[in-house]
Amino acid sequence: KVRMSDTKDSGNKPSGGSDRRPLSLKGSGSVGAGTVRQSFSHGRSKPVVVEKRRKRILGKKDAAKKTVEKTEAPAAPAPQAAPEPQAPEEEKTVLRTLTETEREARAKALEEAKAREVIEKKEAKERAIREAEEEERRAAEREAEAARRAEEDAKRTEEEKEAAREAEARAKREAEEEAARIEAAKAEASAAAAEPNEAAPRRKVVSEVKDKDKDKDKDAGGRVKKKPVSEKPVSRSRNAPRRRSGKLTIARALDDNERQRSLASVRRAREREKRQAQGLGTDQKQVVREVVVPDEISVRDLSDRMAIRAVDVVKVLMKQGQMATVNDMLDPDTAQLIAEEYGHTVKRVAESDVEDAIVQAEDREEDLLPRAPVVTVMGHVDHGKTSLLDAIRKSDVAEGEAGGITQHIGAYQVTMPSHQKITFLDTPGHAAFTQMRARGAKVTDIVVLVVAADDGVMPQTVEAINHAKAAEVPIIVAINKMDKPGVDPMRVKQELLQYELIVEDMGGEVQTVEVSAKTKMGIDTLEEAILLQAEILELKANPNRTAAGSVVEAKLDKGRGPVATILVQNGTLKTGDIFVAGAEWGKVRALINDRGETVNEAGPAVPVEVLGLNGTPMAGDDIVVVESEARAREVTEYRQRKDRDAKSALAGGSRASLDQMFSKMKEANIKEVPLVIKADVQGSVEAIIGALDKLSTDEVRAKAVQGAVGGISESDILLAASVSAPVIGFNVRASGPARALAEKEGVEIRYYSVIYDLVDDVKAAMSGLLDPTLRENFLGNAEILEVFNITKVGRVAGCRITEGVVRRGAKVRLIRDSVVIHEGTLSTLKRFKDEVKEVQTGQECGMAFENYQDIQPGDVIECFEVETIERTL
Repeated sequence: KVRMSDTKDSGNKPSGGSDRRPLSLKGSGSVGAGTVRQSFSHGRSKPVVVEKRRKRILGKKDAAKKTVEKTEAPAAPAPQAAPEPQAPEEEKTVLRTLTETEREARAKALEEAKAREVIEKKEAKERAIREAEEEERRAAEREAEAARRAEEDAKRTEEEKEAAREAEARAKREAEEEAARIEAAKAEASAAAAEPNEAAPRRKVVSEVKDKDKDKDKDAGGRVKKKPVSEKPVSRSRNAPRRRSGKLTIARALDDNERQRSLASVRRAREREKRQAQGLGTDQKQVVREVVVPDEISVRDLSDRMAIRAVDVVKVLMKQGQMATVNDMLDPDTAQLIAEEYGHTVKRVAESDVEDAIVQAEDREEDLLPRAPVVTVMGHVDHGKTSLLDAIRKSDVAEGEAGGITQHIGAYQVTMPSHQKITFLDTPGHAAFTQMRARGAKVTDIVVLVVAADDGVMPQTVEAINHAKAAEVPIIVAINKMDKPGVDPMRVKQELLQYELIVEDMGGEVQTVEVSAKTKMGIDTLEEAILLQAEILELKANPNRTAAGSVVEAKLDKGRGPVATILVQNGTLKTGDIFVAGAEWGKVRALINDRGETVNEAGPAVPVEVLGLNGTPMAGDDIVVVESEARAREVTEYRQRKDRDAKSALAGGSRASLDQMFSKMKEANIKEVPLVIKADVQGSVEAIIGALDKLSTDEVRAKAVQGAVGGISESDILLAASVSAPVIGFNVRASGPARALAEKEGVEIRYYSVIYDLVDDVKAAMSGLLDPTLRENFLGNAEILEVFNITKVGRVAGCRITEGVVRRGAKVRLIRDSVVIHEGTLSTLKRFKDEVKEVQTGQECGMAFENYQDIQPGDVIECFEVETIERTL
């Protein structure tokens, strides 16, 4: 046993009993110095000195000394007790009392425990309150449910009583009617009895028999006897409540299979009785409707529009000899016949009528207000169109264009010092961008034709003139680069005469302005000329109506989605408007002007970028604001369906002659260069495809498998891999997964920013597919003098060179009587006994043909060589 006892307790109680208590610090408030004995197993024990040690304060020597003195003071004498053996000095152990920090920690822990207990009690009380409230709520719900059910039962009972009362009233009414009929019959019988006729005796006998029967039914007191209840069931009214027949048992009482009349049936019966009482029939007059019949309509839709069952329409078709189901489509003539047979009027409509719904009405003259002119800058490539526009806008766009050429249509609005505004459209001058220039001329009011004074009129200048004339817009000629020395503007004016452009200096109506984009010479004069021409045109628009305009350019932005550059031509385009752009529609999410600022609306002649399209429209598409999304979807679905039908019709025509097409391609040996083209804007795609079409010939052609707007994606790589085509990226880049997939599939991706380089590379690739040209070069002639038969060699011709030279390994023809009888190669060319490479004119030699022996003296041998020449487009 291990025990510890206090010497103080051992002095009061004997130490040899079982009252020994373990060592404990519980006792008086302060524990002084004392000795305790610690017991161990096997009867061993050890005395332990217990002292109280006080806290030592550092830095105060006197206090430290006093503390040491108190610590080293002898312990107080213990109470009277048996002396115990003292342990050696080295075995004494000192037990420490609690410090102030520990006491504070214990007190804090006790306070926290009390606080937790208070919180737990509060939470328990709140929980009990919530449970009581929940129980009260449930009890209230149960009471409300019971009240509702009681109310429903009472209502049901009242309805049943009402039905019973109505049935009783009906039975009473029927009894009265029966009594009236009997009285009428009696009156007729009495009237007949009053008339004397031959049947009177017989009627008398019958009445006597009936009186005897009545007498039999009477008892001795003269009262009528009760007749026994007949076995035949008594007929009841339909609405009368039925009694349960048979013995009522628990099984029958609990059986729910008995059918009961519903309240709806009772209500219908009441309505029917009311109509009968009011003299109204059940058959109602058919309502004549106006049935709208489109180009195609199903049987089900036609029946719905006529409010007739589809089965009846199918029956009518069967009578006409046409077997159809509710999902079959009917032509408009058949649908009209069926509708007219039922008495309806028919309104024939076409599917294309949805286009008429978005046509805007003409504006009244008083609603029109002046608007800014739209000016398109056109001309040959590198004649300074963009630089001239930069000088007007005081910006620098030309340096940002790849290769120094414009490859997109830029739309800008410039405010003049007179606070008048001009909208400029900058078009590319490269030959590939013909469609862009045509679109620019279509939406413009004035064309500024830029002609370089040093170059004069060039091919794209002529094309711009033709576009402007086709659009019937006035032209202002800006003769640029007048800062160069030695330039002659009169030469440009004279060249313009060839294209029916007569300038004012020569008595015509075309304005000319000499400018320099580099030195900004003549810029003010050009602006004045534009404003003067606009004033003559009297340009007006109605800003207080829904917007209409044209898509100048469209692209697919990675962060913003489909973005279209739109030139508003009439009305005002606002944020939130729903519009249709070609085969796409959208809701205006944001409008961004040419300075990159977000605006809330754009009026007439204002170019803006529109965000919110559901797809990328085609450049040149018209834009019209509609009243609802439903109308926008209807118009775009019709246009998309029309495009699909056109493509399928084209594909169907090609399928009809597919074998012929393959046979022709095989005969003509047409080779194709497939390409997958992705560009930044729709105009670039059009320009690239148009330029590649011009490169195509009868032997080789470039085929754009796909031309779309946006970055290069994985689907583009898969498409290119399936047709073994490279991917052309024009101002776009491939995504990371697309690059990894291209490397895996072995698809080449080429990036371009200038259309010149793209066209040149494709042209080189197409040229490589062309068959080379074979050109024959004459070397010489030789006359056969004698023919020798040599063993193991064959026939050898002894010849003299009459013209040119004969080389070994060259091609030869054997000519006899001016007719070519053989064409082959020389196998042997010897002079005397030596093999030689060539023999000159006037020399004699020996020749032998490969695999040919029919040679005779007097034949002529013509020697020539074939040169292979590579072809280019």
